[in-house]
Amino acid sequence: MPHINEKLDFTVEVFVVNKGKVLLRKHDKYELWLGLGGHIDPGSDPTEACHREAMEEAGIEIEIFPKPDEFGGAKDKELPAPQFVNRHWINDKHEHVAFIFFAKTDTDKVREPDNHEKSGGMKWFGAEDLDDPKYGIEPNVIHYAKTALEASKLIF
Repeated sequence: MPHINEKLDFTVEVFVVNKGKVLLRKHDKYELWLGLGGHIDPGSDPTEACHREAMEEAGIEIEIFPKPDEFGGAKDKELPAPQFVNRHWINDKHEHVAFIFFAKTDTDKVREPDNHEKSGGMKWFGAEDLDDPKYGIEPNVIHYAKTALEASKLIF
C-alpha cells in the first residue's frame, strides 16, 4: 500500500505463534526478517489491520492475544493493547510508528501472497533459530519474537 501520509504512517506488525514457533517473513524490499504487517488503512483499527495483513501475507487466520477485557459498552469495542510500539525511519523523509502485536494460529501452513506483496520467504522460527547468525535477524525482532513465544506459553 502506498504511504497514507507524506511524513509518518501508522503500521502494525504481528508475531504469530504456532506449536512453539513464530512466523517471520523476509521483507522483499528491505531484506529483513520481520513479523507480518503493514499500514493501518484509513477507517481501520490496528486489530483489523493485523487480521488483514496475516491473510494477505501468509493466508492465515489469527487470534490476537492477550484478549482485552470486555466491558459490554453498547458503543465501544475494546481492542487489545499492542505489546510494543516503535518508531522507525523508512528513509530520510518518511517514518512509521509500528504497533507490535502477538497472535496465534491453528495452522503451520502458510502461502506466499499472489498479489503485489511478494516476500523473500517465510519461516517458522524456534527460539534457538532466532539467534542463529546465518539469518541476520535484527535484535528488536529477536526480542519481539522471543517475547511472543514466552507469552504464548503462559496463555495457551
